[in-house]
Amino acid sequence: MSTLRSQSRWCPLEQQLLQKRNSRENWDRFIPNRSAMDFDYAFYMLTHQGSSTRKGKENPPRYGVGYRKQLAEAMNMNRSRILAFKNKTPPPVELFPSNFSSDKPTESNPPKARRRYISQSADRTLDAPDLMDGYYLNLLDWGSSNVLAIALANTVYLWDSTDDSTWELATFEDERGPVTSVNWAIDGCQIAIGLNNSEVELWDTTASSHVITLRGCHLSRVGSLAWNNHILTTGGMDGRIVNNDVRIGSHIVVETYRGHEQEVCGLKWSASGQQLASGGNDNLLHIWDNRSYSRTQWLHRLQDHTAAVKAVAWCPFQRNLLASGGGGNDDRCIKFWNTHTGACLNSVDTGSEVCALLWNMNERELLSAHGFTQNQLTLWKYPSMCRIAELTGHTSTVLYMAQSPNGCTVASAAHETLKLWNIFGDPKEVKPAPKADPEPFAHFNRIR
Repeated sequence: MSTLRSQSRWCPLEQQLLQKRNSRENWDRFIPNRSAMDFDYAFYMLTHQGSSTRKGKENPPRYGVGYRKQLAEAMNMNRSRILAFKNKTPPPVELFPSNFSSDKPTESNPPKARRRYISQSADRTLDAPDLMDGYYLNLLDWGSSNVLAIALANTVYLWDSTDDSTWELATFEDERGPVTSVNWAIDGCQIAIGLNNSEVELWDTTASSHVITLRGCHLSRVGSLAWNNHILTTGGMDGRIVNNDVRIGSHIVVETYRGHEQEVCGLKWSASGQQLASGGNDNLLHIWDNRSYSRTQWLHRLQDHTAAVKAVAWCPFQRNLLASGGGGNDDRCIKFWNTHTGACLNSVDTGSEVCALLWNMNERELLSAHGFTQNQLTLWKYPSMCRIAELTGHTSTVLYMAQSPNGCTVASAAHETLKLWNIFGDPKEVKPAPKADPEPFAHFNRIR
Protein backbone atom coordinates (compact mmCIF):
# COMPACT_ATOMS: atom_id res chain seq x y z
CA MET A 1 0.00 0.00 0.00
CA SER A 2 2.86 2.36 0.82
CA THR A 3 4.48 1.50 -2.48
CA LEU A 4 1.41 2.48 -4.39
CA ARG A 5 1.15 5.75 -2.49
CA SER A 6 4.78 6.60 -3.21
CA GLN A 7 4.23 5.92 -6.89
CA SER A 8 1.07 8.01 -6.97
CA ARG A 9 2.96 11.01 -5.60
CA TRP A 10 4.72 11.46 -8.96
CA CYS A 11 2.54 13.11 -11.52
CA PRO A 12 3.12 12.36 -15.24
CA LEU A 13 4.83 15.75 -15.81
CA GLU A 14 7.39 15.09 -13.07
CA GLN A 15 8.11 11.67 -14.48
CA GLN A 16 8.81 13.21 -17.90
CA LEU A 17 11.20 15.73 -16.34
CA LEU A 18 13.06 12.97 -14.48
CA GLN A 19 13.34 10.95 -17.65
CA LYS A 20 14.66 13.95 -19.53
CA ARG A 21 17.23 14.68 -16.82
CA ASN A 22 18.49 11.11 -16.87
CA SER A 23 18.61 11.07 -20.67
CA ARG A 24 21.97 11.57 -22.38
CA GLU A 25 20.38 13.96 -24.83
CA ASN A 26 20.03 16.60 -22.13
CA TRP A 27 23.67 17.31 -21.30
CA ASP A 28 24.04 19.94 -18.59
CA ARG A 29 27.73 20.81 -19.00
CA PHE A 30 30.30 21.54 -21.63
CA ILE A 31 33.07 19.02 -22.24
CA PRO A 32 36.20 20.90 -23.29
CA ASN A 33 38.39 19.84 -26.15
CA ARG A 34 41.13 17.89 -24.42
CA SER A 35 43.40 17.99 -27.44
CA ALA A 36 43.71 21.74 -26.96
CA MET A 37 44.72 21.50 -23.26
CA ASP A 38 48.23 21.77 -21.89
CA PHE A 39 48.21 19.34 -18.95
CA ASP A 40 51.89 19.77 -18.03
CA TYR A 41 51.55 23.51 -17.82
CA ALA A 42 48.29 23.21 -15.89
CA PHE A 43 49.79 20.77 -13.40
CA TYR A 44 52.79 23.02 -12.87
CA MET A 45 50.68 26.09 -12.22
CA LEU A 46 48.45 24.29 -9.79
CA THR A 47 51.29 22.80 -7.76
CA HIS A 48 53.44 25.95 -7.86
CA GLN A 49 50.70 28.39 -6.81
CA GLY A 50 49.43 25.97 -4.19
CA SER A 51 52.81 25.55 -2.56
CA SER A 52 53.42 29.30 -2.42
CA THR A 53 50.12 30.12 -0.79
CA ARG A 54 50.04 27.39 1.84
CA LYS A 55 51.96 27.77 5.10
CA GLY A 56 54.71 25.32 5.61
CA LYS A 57 55.31 22.33 3.41
CA GLU A 58 52.21 20.28 3.89
CA ASN A 59 52.14 19.31 0.22
CA PRO A 60 55.71 19.47 -1.20
CA PRO A 61 56.21 19.48 -4.96
CA ARG A 62 56.86 16.15 -6.66
CA TYR A 63 59.67 17.49 -8.89
CA GLY A 64 62.86 19.32 -8.18
CA VAL A 65 63.63 23.02 -8.58
CA GLY A 66 65.63 22.53 -11.76
CA TYR A 67 62.87 20.65 -13.45
CA ARG A 68 60.32 23.31 -12.51
CA LYS A 69 62.61 26.09 -13.83
CA GLN A 70 63.08 24.40 -17.19
CA LEU A 71 59.39 23.70 -17.39
CA ALA A 72 58.56 27.35 -16.66
CA GLU A 73 60.85 28.54 -19.45
CA ALA A 74 59.40 26.03 -21.89
CA MET A 75 55.80 26.79 -20.92
CA ASN A 76 56.11 30.60 -21.16
CA MET A 77 55.21 31.58 -17.63
CA ASN A 78 53.67 34.94 -18.58
CA ARG A 79 50.54 33.13 -19.68
CA SER A 80 47.66 33.00 -17.21
CA ARG A 81 45.20 30.85 -19.17
CA ILE A 82 45.27 27.18 -18.30
CA LEU A 83 42.29 25.57 -19.98
CA ALA A 84 41.37 26.08 -23.63
CA PHE A 85 37.80 25.48 -24.75
CA LYS A 86 38.33 26.26 -28.41
CA ASN A 87 41.05 25.68 -30.92
CA LYS A 88 42.79 28.68 -32.35
CA THR A 89 41.94 29.68 -35.88
CA PRO A 90 44.36 27.91 -38.20
CA PRO A 91 46.43 30.10 -40.50
CA PRO A 92 45.04 30.44 -44.07
CA VAL A 93 46.35 27.91 -46.50
CA GLU A 94 47.76 29.38 -49.71
CA LEU A 95 46.40 27.15 -52.43
CA PHE A 96 48.24 28.95 -55.24
CA PRO A 97 51.62 30.65 -55.30
CA SER A 98 51.59 34.36 -54.55
CA ASN A 99 52.81 35.22 -58.05
CA PHE A 100 49.51 33.94 -59.47
CA SER A 101 46.86 36.61 -58.91
CA SER A 102 43.12 36.07 -59.39
CA ASP A 103 42.89 39.54 -60.92
CA LYS A 104 44.92 38.48 -63.92
CA PRO A 105 42.84 37.32 -66.90
CA THR A 106 42.67 33.57 -67.34
CA GLU A 107 40.43 31.18 -69.22
CA SER A 108 38.17 30.84 -66.17
CA ASN A 109 38.51 34.54 -65.25
CA PRO A 110 38.31 36.51 -68.51
CA PRO A 111 39.22 40.21 -68.52
CA LYS A 112 36.36 42.61 -67.86
CA ALA A 113 35.07 44.46 -70.90
CA ARG A 114 36.08 48.08 -70.94
CA ARG A 115 33.13 50.43 -70.89
CA ARG A 116 32.83 52.41 -74.10
CA TYR A 117 33.38 56.13 -73.78
CA ILE A 118 30.67 58.24 -75.37
CA SER A 119 31.55 61.86 -75.95
CA GLN A 120 28.86 64.37 -75.02
CA SER A 121 29.88 66.72 -77.82
CA ALA A 122 29.80 66.22 -81.59
CA ASP A 123 33.03 65.34 -83.37
CA ARG A 124 32.24 67.76 -86.17
CA THR A 125 29.65 70.43 -86.89
CA LEU A 126 28.93 71.49 -90.47
CA ASP A 127 26.71 74.24 -91.85
CA ALA A 128 23.62 73.16 -93.74
CA PRO A 129 21.92 76.36 -95.00
CA ASP A 130 18.40 76.09 -96.39
CA LEU A 131 17.80 72.73 -94.70
CA MET A 132 14.02 72.31 -94.62
CA ASP A 133 12.29 71.68 -91.30
CA GLY A 134 9.84 69.06 -92.52
CA TYR A 135 8.85 66.20 -90.23
CA TYR A 136 7.44 64.18 -93.15
CA LEU A 137 10.58 64.51 -95.30
CA ASN A 138 13.76 62.42 -95.48
CA LEU A 139 16.63 64.66 -96.57
CA LEU A 140 19.70 62.82 -95.24
CA ASP A 141 21.26 59.44 -96.14
CA TRP A 142 24.71 57.80 -95.91
CA GLY A 143 25.69 55.42 -98.70
CA SER A 144 27.79 52.26 -98.64
CA SER A 145 30.60 54.10 -100.46
CA ASN A 146 30.98 56.35 -97.36
CA VAL A 147 29.43 59.37 -99.06
CA LEU A 148 26.81 61.42 -97.24
CA ALA A 149 23.95 62.97 -99.22
CA ILE A 150 21.94 65.92 -97.93
CA ALA A 151 19.22 67.96 -99.67
CA LEU A 152 19.26 71.71 -99.12
CA ALA A 153 16.23 73.35 -100.73
CA ASN A 154 16.45 72.55 -104.48
CA THR A 155 20.00 71.13 -104.42
CA VAL A 156 21.52 67.77 -103.42
CA TYR A 157 25.06 67.92 -102.02
CA LEU A 158 27.48 65.05 -101.45
CA TRP A 159 30.18 64.89 -98.77
CA ASP A 160 32.90 62.22 -98.90
CA SER A 161 34.06 61.51 -95.36
CA THR A 162 37.25 59.78 -96.52
CA ASP A 163 38.83 62.90 -98.04
CA ASP A 164 36.46 65.55 -96.63
CA SER A 165 35.44 66.71 -100.10
CA THR A 166 32.06 68.25 -100.91
CA TRP A 167 30.37 68.77 -104.26
CA GLU A 168 27.00 69.57 -105.76
CA LEU A 169 25.23 66.70 -107.49
CA ALA A 170 22.02 68.21 -108.87
CA THR A 171 19.90 71.35 -108.69
CA PHE A 172 16.23 71.45 -109.71
CA GLU A 173 13.98 74.23 -110.87
CA ASP A 174 11.56 75.84 -108.48
CA GLU A 175 8.64 74.32 -110.41
CA ARG A 176 9.90 70.84 -109.55
CA GLY A 177 11.55 71.44 -106.20
CA PRO A 178 12.29 71.50 -103.44
CA VAL A 179 13.88 68.10 -102.89
CA THR A 180 11.75 66.08 -100.47
CA SER A 181 13.72 62.82 -100.08
CA VAL A 182 17.06 61.15 -100.88
CA ASN A 183 18.08 57.50 -100.60
CA TRP A 184 21.17 55.59 -101.69
CA ALA A 185 21.03 52.33 -103.62
CA ILE A 186 22.74 49.25 -102.19
CA ASP A 187 25.82 49.67 -104.41
CA GLY A 188 26.52 53.18 -103.09
CA CYS A 189 26.79 54.58 -106.61
CA GLN A 190 23.21 55.39 -107.55
CA ILE A 191 20.94 57.65 -105.55
CA ALA A 192 17.20 58.28 -105.79
CA ILE A 193 15.88 61.83 -105.35
CA GLY A 194 12.24 62.56 -104.60
CA LEU A 195 10.79 65.91 -105.63
CA ASN A 196 7.92 68.10 -104.55
CA ASN A 197 6.18 67.77 -107.94
CA SER A 198 5.66 63.96 -107.50
CA GLU A 199 8.63 62.97 -109.68
CA VAL A 200 11.60 60.80 -108.71
CA GLU A 201 15.00 61.00 -110.37
CA LEU A 202 17.76 58.43 -110.37
CA TRP A 203 21.37 59.68 -110.55
CA ASP A 204 24.76 58.02 -111.04
CA THR A 205 27.10 59.72 -108.57
CA THR A 206 30.31 58.29 -110.03
CA ALA A 207 29.68 60.16 -113.28
CA SER A 208 27.41 62.87 -111.79
CA SER A 209 24.87 62.09 -114.50
CA HIS A 210 21.11 61.69 -114.61
CA VAL A 211 19.89 58.14 -115.30
CA ILE A 212 16.09 58.08 -115.33
CA THR A 213 13.03 60.03 -114.20
CA LEU A 214 10.04 58.25 -112.70
CA ARG A 215 6.75 59.95 -113.51
CA GLY A 216 3.12 59.10 -112.96
CA CYS A 217 3.57 57.12 -109.77
CA HIS A 218 2.21 59.73 -107.37
CA LEU A 219 -0.07 62.74 -107.39
CA SER A 220 1.98 64.92 -105.04
CA ARG A 221 5.39 65.11 -103.34
CA VAL A 222 7.44 61.98 -102.67
CA GLY A 223 8.68 62.19 -99.09
CA SER A 224 10.05 58.67 -98.51
CA LEU A 225 12.21 56.23 -100.51
CA ALA A 226 13.56 52.72 -99.90
CA TRP A 227 15.65 50.32 -101.99
CA ASN A 228 15.30 46.54 -102.21
CA ASN A 229 17.99 45.41 -104.66
CA HIS A 230 16.76 46.64 -108.08
CA ILE A 231 13.34 47.65 -106.72
CA LEU A 232 12.91 51.30 -105.73
CA THR A 233 9.95 51.83 -103.40
CA THR A 234 8.46 55.31 -103.22
CA GLY A 235 5.99 56.75 -100.73
CA GLY A 236 3.97 59.84 -101.50
CA MET A 237 1.77 62.43 -99.92
CA ASP A 238 -1.17 60.74 -101.68
CA GLY A 239 -0.80 57.71 -99.39
CA ARG A 240 0.41 55.39 -102.15
CA ILE A 241 3.43 53.08 -101.98
CA VAL A 242 4.82 52.07 -105.37
CA ASN A 243 7.45 49.43 -106.24
CA ASN A 244 9.44 50.39 -109.35
CA ASP A 245 11.78 48.12 -111.28
CA VAL A 246 14.56 50.45 -112.49
CA ARG A 247 16.78 47.91 -114.28
CA ILE A 248 15.67 49.09 -117.69
CA GLY A 249 15.60 52.56 -119.23
CA SER A 250 11.84 52.96 -118.88
CA HIS A 251 10.90 51.86 -115.39
CA ILE A 252 8.15 49.33 -114.72
CA VAL A 253 5.64 49.75 -111.90
CA VAL A 254 5.63 46.33 -110.25
CA GLU A 255 3.13 46.86 -107.46
CA THR A 256 1.16 49.58 -105.73
CA TYR A 257 0.31 49.28 -102.04
CA ARG A 258 -2.76 51.09 -100.81
CA GLY A 259 -3.26 51.16 -97.07
CA HIS A 260 -2.48 54.66 -95.86
CA GLU A 261 -5.06 57.42 -95.92
CA GLN A 262 -2.50 60.23 -95.54
CA GLU A 263 1.13 60.92 -96.42
CA VAL A 264 3.65 58.08 -96.20
CA CYS A 265 6.63 59.46 -94.26
CA GLY A 266 8.53 56.31 -93.23
CA LEU A 267 9.68 53.41 -95.45
CA LYS A 268 12.16 50.62 -94.66
CA TRP A 269 12.79 47.19 -96.18
CA SER A 270 14.00 44.41 -93.90
CA ALA A 271 17.50 43.03 -94.38
CA SER A 272 16.08 39.91 -96.04
CA GLY A 273 14.11 42.04 -98.51
CA GLN A 274 10.93 40.12 -97.73
CA GLN A 275 9.06 42.61 -95.55
CA LEU A 276 8.43 46.34 -95.91
CA ALA A 277 7.47 48.64 -93.03
CA SER A 278 5.59 51.83 -93.83
CA GLY A 279 4.54 54.60 -91.46
CA GLY A 280 2.19 57.43 -92.23
CA ASN A 281 0.69 60.65 -91.03
CA ASP A 282 -2.53 58.70 -90.37
CA ASN A 283 -0.83 57.19 -87.26
CA LEU A 284 -0.75 53.78 -88.98
CA LEU A 285 2.11 51.31 -89.31
CA HIS A 286 1.82 48.66 -92.01
CA ILE A 287 3.85 45.50 -92.59
CA TRP A 288 3.87 44.30 -96.20
CA ASP A 289 5.19 40.86 -97.18
CA ASN A 290 6.21 40.10 -100.74
CA ARG A 291 5.85 36.36 -100.05
CA SER A 292 2.12 36.54 -99.35
CA TYR A 293 -0.50 35.40 -101.85
CA SER A 294 -1.99 38.89 -102.02
CA ARG A 295 1.15 40.96 -102.39
CA THR A 296 -0.69 44.28 -102.38
CA GLN A 297 -2.55 43.51 -99.14
CA TRP A 298 -0.84 44.35 -95.88
CA LEU A 299 0.26 41.54 -93.63
CA HIS A 300 -0.33 43.58 -90.45
CA ARG A 301 -2.09 46.87 -89.85
CA LEU A 302 -0.78 48.25 -86.55
CA GLN A 303 -2.79 51.06 -84.98
CA ASP A 304 -1.21 51.51 -81.54
CA HIS A 305 0.49 54.82 -82.30
CA THR A 306 -1.45 58.02 -81.64
CA ALA A 307 0.63 60.32 -83.87
CA ALA A 308 2.45 60.24 -87.20
CA VAL A 309 4.89 57.34 -87.61
CA LYS A 310 8.05 58.44 -89.40
CA ALA A 311 10.77 56.59 -87.47
CA VAL A 312 10.99 52.89 -88.42
CA ALA A 313 14.07 50.68 -88.05
CA TRP A 314 14.60 46.94 -88.53
CA CYS A 315 16.72 45.17 -85.93
CA PRO A 316 20.02 43.90 -87.39
CA PHE A 317 20.48 41.02 -84.92
CA GLN A 318 16.97 39.62 -84.47
CA ARG A 319 14.67 38.53 -87.24
CA ASN A 320 11.16 39.99 -87.45
CA LEU A 321 11.90 42.70 -84.87
CA LEU A 322 10.90 46.24 -85.83
CA ALA A 323 11.17 49.47 -83.84
CA SER A 324 8.86 52.40 -84.57
CA GLY A 325 8.54 55.89 -83.10
CA GLY A 326 5.57 58.20 -82.80
CA GLY A 327 5.79 61.96 -83.25
CA GLY A 328 3.89 64.85 -81.77
CA ASN A 329 3.05 65.42 -78.14
CA ASP A 330 0.32 62.79 -78.10
CA ASP A 331 2.51 59.74 -78.67
CA ARG A 332 6.24 60.13 -77.91
CA CYS A 333 6.64 56.35 -77.69
CA ILE A 334 9.08 53.81 -79.12
CA LYS A 335 7.32 50.53 -79.81
CA PHE A 336 8.79 47.14 -80.65
CA TRP A 337 6.93 44.71 -82.89
CA ASN A 338 7.11 41.06 -83.82
CA THR A 339 6.36 41.41 -87.53
CA HIS A 340 5.69 37.70 -87.86
CA THR A 341 2.73 37.78 -85.46
CA GLY A 342 1.99 41.51 -85.37
CA ALA A 343 2.30 41.62 -81.56
CA CYS A 344 3.59 44.69 -79.76
CA LEU A 345 6.46 43.47 -77.58
CA ASN A 346 7.15 46.68 -75.65
CA SER A 347 6.32 50.38 -75.56
CA VAL A 348 8.50 53.07 -73.97
CA ASP A 349 7.43 56.66 -73.37
CA THR A 350 10.45 58.82 -74.27
CA GLY A 351 9.00 62.14 -73.13
CA SER A 352 9.25 63.89 -76.52
CA GLU A 353 8.41 63.23 -80.16
CA VAL A 354 10.46 60.55 -81.91
CA CYS A 355 11.76 61.66 -85.31
CA ALA A 356 14.28 58.95 -86.25
CA LEU A 357 15.62 55.60 -85.05
CA LEU A 358 18.91 53.81 -85.70
CA TRP A 359 20.10 50.42 -84.40
CA ASN A 360 23.70 49.86 -83.39
CA MET A 361 25.02 47.26 -85.82
CA ASN A 362 27.61 46.00 -83.32
CA GLU A 363 25.82 46.07 -79.96
CA ARG A 364 22.28 45.66 -78.67
CA GLU A 365 21.57 49.38 -78.59
CA LEU A 366 19.08 51.76 -80.18
CA LEU A 367 19.53 55.48 -80.91
CA SER A 368 16.55 57.83 -81.11
CA ALA A 369 16.30 61.47 -82.27
CA HIS A 370 13.87 63.79 -80.51
CA GLY A 371 12.33 67.23 -80.58
CA PHE A 372 10.99 69.61 -77.94
CA THR A 373 12.07 70.15 -75.23
CA GLN A 374 15.72 69.03 -75.28
CA ASN A 375 16.19 68.20 -79.01
CA GLN A 376 18.50 65.38 -77.96
CA LEU A 377 19.83 62.06 -79.19
CA THR A 378 19.14 59.27 -76.71
CA LEU A 379 21.05 55.98 -76.66
CA TRP A 380 19.09 53.03 -75.22
CA LYS A 381 20.17 49.58 -74.09
CA TYR A 382 18.02 46.86 -75.61
CA PRO A 383 15.92 45.10 -74.40
CA SER A 384 15.99 46.75 -70.95
CA MET A 385 15.55 50.20 -72.57
CA CYS A 386 17.74 51.86 -69.98
CA ARG A 387 19.20 55.19 -71.02
CA ILE A 388 22.93 54.90 -71.70
CA ALA A 389 23.56 58.48 -72.83
CA GLU A 390 21.78 61.64 -73.90
CA LEU A 391 23.53 63.91 -76.36
CA THR A 392 22.42 67.53 -76.60
CA GLY A 393 23.71 70.19 -78.95
CA HIS A 394 20.96 70.85 -81.45
CA THR A 395 18.79 73.91 -80.93
CA SER A 396 15.71 72.54 -82.70
CA THR A 397 14.01 69.24 -83.48
CA VAL A 398 16.42 66.60 -84.79
CA LEU A 399 14.48 65.59 -87.90
CA TYR A 400 17.07 63.53 -89.79
CA MET A 401 19.65 60.87 -88.90
CA ALA A 402 21.95 58.65 -90.94
CA GLN A 403 24.52 55.99 -90.04
CA SER A 404 27.98 55.47 -91.56
CA PRO A 405 28.68 52.20 -93.43
CA ASN A 406 30.85 50.86 -90.59
CA GLY A 407 28.01 51.55 -88.16
CA CYS A 408 30.03 53.72 -85.77
CA THR A 409 29.38 57.35 -86.73
CA VAL A 410 25.97 58.99 -86.81
CA ALA A 411 25.03 62.16 -88.69
CA SER A 412 22.14 64.26 -87.38
CA ALA A 413 20.63 67.33 -88.99
CA ALA A 414 18.45 70.10 -87.57
CA HIS A 415 17.98 73.84 -88.19
CA GLU A 416 20.66 74.30 -90.88
CA THR A 417 23.22 72.35 -88.85
CA LEU A 418 24.76 68.95 -89.51
CA LYS A 419 26.56 67.19 -86.64
CA LEU A 420 28.70 64.04 -86.64
CA TRP A 421 28.76 61.90 -83.49
CA ASN A 422 30.99 58.97 -82.61
CA ILE A 423 28.23 57.24 -80.68
CA PHE A 424 28.56 53.57 -81.53
CA GLY A 425 32.29 53.22 -80.82
CA ASP A 426 35.62 53.01 -82.57
CA PRO A 427 35.71 50.79 -85.69
CA LYS A 428 38.78 49.03 -84.28
CA GLU A 429 36.93 47.98 -81.14
CA VAL A 430 33.51 46.99 -82.39
CA LYS A 431 32.47 43.36 -82.78
CA PRO A 432 29.81 42.05 -85.13
CA ALA A 433 26.48 41.49 -83.43
CA PRO A 434 25.49 37.83 -82.99
CA LYS A 435 23.36 36.60 -85.82
CA ALA A 436 20.00 35.20 -84.93
CA ASP A 437 19.35 31.57 -85.72
CA PRO A 438 17.25 31.24 -88.86
CA GLU A 439 13.67 30.37 -88.12
CA PRO A 440 12.38 27.10 -89.54
CA PHE A 441 10.36 27.59 -92.71
CA ALA A 442 11.23 31.30 -92.67
CA HIS A 443 10.71 31.50 -96.44
CA PHE A 444 7.10 30.37 -96.11
CA ASN A 445 4.35 32.77 -95.17
CA ARG A 446 1.67 30.11 -94.81
CA ILE A 447 1.85 26.34 -94.48
CA ARG A 448 -1.08 24.34 -95.81
